[in-house]
Amino acid sequence: MRIDHLAALTAAFVFPLFPAWSFEIELERNFTRPGNQEQLDIISTADLGPFTPIISAFQDENPGIDIRYVVASSVELFKALHAENASFDLAISSAMDLQIKLANDGKSVPYTSATTSRLPGWAKWRNEVFAFTREPAVLLISRKAFSALPVPRTRIELIELVRSHPDVFRDRVGTYDVRSSGLGYLFATQDSRNSEVYWRLTEVFGQLGSRLYCCSAEMIADVENGTLALAYNVLGSYAQRELSDGGGNAQLVTFEDYYNVMLRTALIPASATNVSGAGRMIDFLLRLDLRPDLVERSGFPAIPLSGSGGLDNTNSIHLGPSLLVFLDKLKRRKFLEYWSSSLRLDGEPGDRAEQRILE
Repeated sequence: MRIDHLAALTAAFVFPLFPAWSFEIELERNFTRPGNQEQLDIISTADLGPFTPIISAFQDENPGIDIRYVVASSVELFKALHAENASFDLAISSAMDLQIKLANDGKSVPYTSATTSRLPGWAKWRNEVFAFTREPAVLLISRKAFSALPVPRTRIELIELVRSHPDVFRDRVGTYDVRSSGLGYLFATQDSRNSEVYWRLTEVFGQLGSRLYCCSAEMIADVENGTLALAYNVLGSYAQRELSDGGGNAQLVTFEDYYNVMLRTALIPASATNVSGAGRMIDFLLRLDLRPDLVERSGFPAIPLSGSGGLDNTNSIHLGPSLLVFLDKLKRRKFLEYWSSSLRLDGEPGDRAEQRILE
């Protein structure tokens, strides 16, 4: 379950039953205002906490729209729209590859506006998938665990450090369970493309008995409380937001050899009933760069509109059909077999989620 620090401050959550749907949701919030006549249904991988100020600001600019915000994992979001044609007006996901597959398989509809036309070409695909943030994958370390150790700046340094201090890192290394996490799978496959060092690192993690997680929030919490000495491939925007006061146990490290940058994207599902409202939300998200207050409150690094130049980080993950390569059934199965073998896993949780993509 995701950690949401605003949950206690908001109205009660509603968990409706959908007998015809089998995808799993994590939580749901209805943002309603008296007299509103229109509803926008959003399914998203973004945690409620950081997205709440964005929804409130959107409603301020668009009076009359109630919003139902459903949080699900990227795999469950994909399943809801691809396999079950669940009715949602907007899908927001950190798993770029699964979003591209939805569009490629006819599960989304195109949208154009004056705002989308200003978006850099690298930040959209076929006028169906639109990126509105750029968020790096980072290393998170425990200050206490590293009090007498050097901070690694490359993956080679990390491998050498972990190998040299098994007493510090045994059962205290965290990373995504890529069988059940769409974002984790995306980061892992991109790592494997960038460097063969990734597989050496995975084998070292396996030797130490690494802990596997569904999402960044749980890894961040376990580094902060000392359960983990380090967490690999944590979503940088979440880590930065949680550690903004700078006084905790966790420290964020950006690798110097390379780091992956994910583009958080939005698309309008083919099942949408409020396409107009979804388009207005897309336009609003694409203009986040003009709202530094929302960028600060949400922690989402916004993408500037036209005039921002090219994709300046060579390790930014590019939107496009190349992302479909590792979604091929055979390639995905082989990748997961190699990954599981490297981590010394055998039939642990996550296998069912794997099948949801392979089917």
